[in-house]
Amino acid sequence: MKIRPATPIDAPRMSEILQTILDSWSSARPGSVQHITSFYINHPDQVSCLVALSGTGQVIGFQSLKKVGVGNEYDVTPGWGVIGTYVDLTLPRKGVGRLLFKQTIKNAQESGIEFIDATMSKTNARAVSFYEAIGFRTYRTEGDTVYKFCSVASS
Repeated sequence: MKIRPATPIDAPRMSEILQTILDSWSSARPGSVQHITSFYINHPDQVSCLVALSGTGQVIGFQSLKKVGVGNEYDVTPGWGVIGTYVDLTLPRKGVGRLLFKQTIKNAQESGIEFIDATMSKTNARAVSFYEAIGFRTYRTEGDTVYKFCSVASS
């Protein structure tokens, strides 16, 4: 597996991965190529957007890290990072997310981020398990939503 920054050329495959995940959640969140490009790859708050490539060079997952400001849409402490991890559903538990996170942590450190938030549904067992396995802990819950965080320094 290889990890590198995402480019607009990766957006169609990233969109496929995200849309499959959103469909599995019955979510109406956007997952189009245009959304991937503007919300993940080229977003002004983006610290990094990384892709994981298979041995044949196919995008098999991606991870986004943004640094949020005052009044952010995530309701997260300004200056924190917010992370999103999306891996091809046919490849869970192959270490893709963990490998992406190793580079994301380096990028967070270089950007001066001290804490990273991962927000998810309590019923999203894959996400809850993944984020706990890489060191995230619950700091807040609201209804069906759980907010987890990790300290960049201890990751």
